[in-house]
Amino acid sequence: MSPDRLPVLWSFRRCPYAMRARLAIAVSGVAVEMRDILLRDKPAAFLAASPSATVPCLDLGPEGVIDESLDIMLWALRQSDPEHWLDMGAAGHDLIETCESDFKPALDRYKYETRFPDSDPMVARDTAARFVRTLEDHLSGHGWLMGPAPSLADMAILPFLRQFAHVDPDWFAAQPWPEVSNWLTRFKASDRFTSIMTRRPIWEG
Repeated sequence: MSPDRLPVLWSFRRCPYAMRARLAIAVSGVAVEMRDILLRDKPAAFLAASPSATVPCLDLGPEGVIDESLDIMLWALRQSDPEHWLDMGAAGHDLIETCESDFKPALDRYKYETRFPDSDPMVARDTAARFVRTLEDHLSGHGWLMGPAPSLADMAILPFLRQFAHVDPDWFAAQPWPEVSNWLTRFKASDRFTSIMTRRPIWEG
């Protein structure tokens, strides 16, 4: 990549996948050009860059495109990982995989029930809740999933847990997972989360 051209991160403020990418880039300190878009009005430059037409998308110029949120997180952290998010071992990667394969599909069927008319949203909620109870066990006595400090697993999962909690906040608050509730509350109140949720002008080219 030309030294005078920053990588371009195409993003959408409320997308949990894009939140993941922004969190890792923020902690790494790697410089990128942030371009916020509206998903209902995707610009031609974004569509030309993103093979999947979804955010986040990291355009590295001649070096190619990274079109998956977890891959963008790893790209940033492998360049600079000052808080040691990658030091979590196989158990952390396993939790992320379960989030991707089990929790997120159930979350979608719970949150967007009209998109899945053949799926029972309450069954989907129960499936998602089983994963949350697993998180409760990991958090017990630690504060973070893999120990006393945040890791990639925490920041890859928390944006989706936030989305799950917001579907029915009263139900979520009534569940017996105090560690998870505290974990999510601390995340939402953190300076890092506040910083990556700052509203930026929509990119217009």
